[in-house]
Amino acid sequence: MRAKIILACAEGTSNTDVATALGVHLSTVGKWRRRFLAERLDGLIDEQRPGRPPSIGLDKVEEIVVTTLEQVPRNATHWSRASIAKQPGLSKSTIGRIWRDFGLKPHQADTFKLSTDPQFIEKVVDVVGL
Repeated sequence: MRAKIILACAEGTSNTDVATALGVHLSTVGKWRRRFLAERLDGLIDEQRPGRPPSIGLDKVEEIVVTTLEQVPRNATHWSRASIAKQPGLSKSTIGRIWRDFGLKPHQADTFKLSTDPQFIEKVVDVVGL
């Protein structure tokens, strides 16, 4: 959003017009425009916020994402929150939040898969032949 505000302002558009076009408050446009003029690109970086620091490091999050995308669990077709939570010792809700943040849905197949049944072709012919 900050970049859109700055781009619109760079075109000489008024703060009121930018706020209306982007659906944000006029004070938001003014704040980001002032910060950009004072500090250039460094002014667009969000300031630190108070609160508890993350309890899970980025390396652990990366490990979960890579495991979800590149490995398959034993005796299953895809990862579940419970099965992947056992591996690194994290909770199911933590795994769910990581998956949601990265848009991962391992329970939904992305590709078409053929059966490995040796009689698959004959069965398809029987069903389609009906």
